[in-house]
Parts: sequence; structure tokens; C-alpha cells
Amino acid sequence: MPPLANSFDVGVIGGGIVGLATAREILKRDPGKRIVVFEKEQRLAAHQSGHNSGVIHSGIYYAPGSAKARLCVAGAREMYAYCDDQRISYERCGKVIVAIDETELDRLATLEQRGAANGVPVERLDEAGLRRCEPNATGIAALHVPSTGIVDFRVVAEHIAAEITSAGAVIRLASGVTAIQGTTVTTTTGSHECGLVIACAGLGSDAVARLAGGSDDLRIVPFRGDYYTLAPERRDLVRTLIYPVPDPRFPFLGVHFTKRVDGDVWLGPNAVLAFALEGYRRSDVSPRELAASLAFPGFRAMARRYWRTGLAELARDWSKGLFFQTLRRYVPALRMSDLRPGPSGVRAQALKRDGSLVDDFWFERRGNAMLVRNAPSPAATASLAIAREIVDQAYA
Repeated sequence: MPPLANSFDVGVIGGGIVGLATAREILKRDPGKRIVVFEKEQRLAAHQSGHNSGVIHSGIYYAPGSAKARLCVAGAREMYAYCDDQRISYERCGKVIVAIDETELDRLATLEQRGAANGVPVERLDEAGLRRCEPNATGIAALHVPSTGIVDFRVVAEHIAAEITSAGAVIRLASGVTAIQGTTVTTTTGSHECGLVIACAGLGSDAVARLAGGSDDLRIVPFRGDYYTLAPERRDLVRTLIYPVPDPRFPFLGVHFTKRVDGDVWLGPNAVLAFALEGYRRSDVSPRELAASLAFPGFRAMARRYWRTGLAELARDWSKGLFFQTLRRYVPALRMSDLRPGPSGVRAQALKRDGSLVDDFWFERRGNAMLVRNAPSPAATASLAIAREIVDQAYA
């Protein structure tokens, strides 16, 4: 008897790059699996996968032995190979992580040690070396990370989608999941029987987790990041990618200069609380979603701990002048007139109930549902490797 039209071996919730890569990984292992991908939007990669900076990260930032470190290094290698195989345009342009003053040198040294421990080639630069690499950048020391690259992850997602549909997977757009009861997944376009459910819902991971009976000890709080773009005639100010030395207390990397594969240069982002899960503009407000963030004990604990940093980020969000001054510390030749309005993204930041920031990947199993509760940056870079980890755990 042929299988029912709405009966599948695996239902993947989320049409971002991690969900699509997971469907691909299952089909690589078992081409006969019947797989459906549910995406609530009218197009794939509509949120984090399509609103990120497009950087193929090297793995230098992450604690040795962490899932982030392991999966980023492996994922970057696989991402380059996939782009080569699919003839997707990318550039291995490298990056410099710049120390402005002596207070940042210890943190720079820690990053250099992490790079060595994670197998990431790193070159220490003095001031003259930095100038040779980035003539317009300033700092007293830097790390050059040549393996960092840039790509359009939306294009990568589209290629993965084409690959899996050619292999027999079904992608259902405009199909938001409204209920999960055992093997029955109900969506806005109908009910489906799925022997295994894998949720890679990003900003919607909390909502999907609740449907599957997931833990409430973890909560996604959205943070908006706004970018400016560099005036086209001034793009020669940046040769590679220019990053600050990050504050280890936070998962955000700080404002930076990011080349794009289309030739554009993005400046930013900041990091402020978004007033809606998909709040890409200051004016985007969901009273229900904002109230849920503010009511979560973990958010209140984090806010008490980091309120000064939060106010500084908020001030920079509203003041182009403050944003410009932060950028100009790294590229003094930058002029206010060089900054043009740019895009924005929303990061799904996971918080524990005690207010601690969850900085690594987090998976949860509930019955026949495998829930990806936290897949932060470098999730796009590491997506092919993360998919392998998800499928390993789902079938364990």
C-alpha cells in the first residue's frame, strides 16, 4: 500500500538553514526517508538565516572543547566545500580582530590561544602589521584570521532546498505549526503524521517547544541588531573584515566592519532588546511577546546585572553620532557622511531562569520530538555540521 499523502517519516519544523541542512543530512544517510519541512513564512530563510552578516566564522572565539568550537571549525570547512561543489559565490577574505588599547591585550592573547587550541590558523600582528593588512585600521595589536570568509547564506539555503526537493523531500511554505500531539503535527495548512519531529524553529523555538512539552527553564529573548552601510565610493576603507576584541561576558561581538559578497560593507550591529520576536524595526512591537520577555525571571536577572551595558547599547541605537564614534575608533578616516541606512537582524538569544546567557547549542528530546532550543551564531557557518549532530542525537 502506498504511503498516505500527509504521512512522513520525519517532519522538520523550520525552513532556515539549520532545518534544511538537517533534512539534507537525513536524506544523505537514508535516501528513502519521506521528509517534510514546515515553514511558516511564504519563503525560506526568512529570519535569522537571511538576516545575518554573511560571515563564515573560523571558530577562534569559542571555548576549546565546546560544541560551538567543534562544530564551527568543522562546519566552516564543510561550508566552503559545499559552496565549491554547488558553485556558490564566496570569498575567503580573512579578518582582523583589533585591540585598541592595552586593556584588551590579555583578551586578545586568550583569543590567540583559543585559535591554536581549536586548530584555527592565527597570525599575531603589531601596529605596523595591522597597517599592512588593513591600511585604514588603527590599533596597537591585532590577530589576523585568514580562514574567515563571506557568503550569502540565503543563497546557500536555496541550494540546499533545491537539493533536498530533488531527492524527494516536500517543503510546505506558509505552514505554521499549531499543535504537536504524538506523531500528529497540525499546521495552518493541515495535519500530518510524522514518525519523528525535529524542530529547528529559531526565533519560534520556544513556541514550538511548548507544543511538544519542552522545558520552560530556557527562554528565547530577541535582540535586534541594526547596521549602517558604507557609502559605495568609500568601500576601499576596508580590505578584510575588521572586528573589535569581544567582551567575554556577552555572546555579541560588538560593532564591526563586514564586507559582503555583493560588494557592500556593513557597519554594526548594535544589540538591543527587540519588542517583538520578529521586530526588525524600532516600531515593531508585539505587546504579548514583549510582556513574555519582560515577565521571564531570567530576563529580569540579566537586566539587573547588565543594565549599564543595555543603556549604552540603547543610546547608540538612537544616536547615529554615538554609533559613528564607536566605529571611528577602528577606522579614523571614516566620516559621518559615509554611513548610510542599512538592514537589521534579530538574534534569538537563549536565557536560563537565573539570567545566565546560554552561549552554546542546546538540544532537548521530548518523546518523538527532537527540539533545537538554542542555535546561535555561528549556526549558519556550522549548519552542515550541526545537522549531523542533530540527526545523531535524534536517532540515538
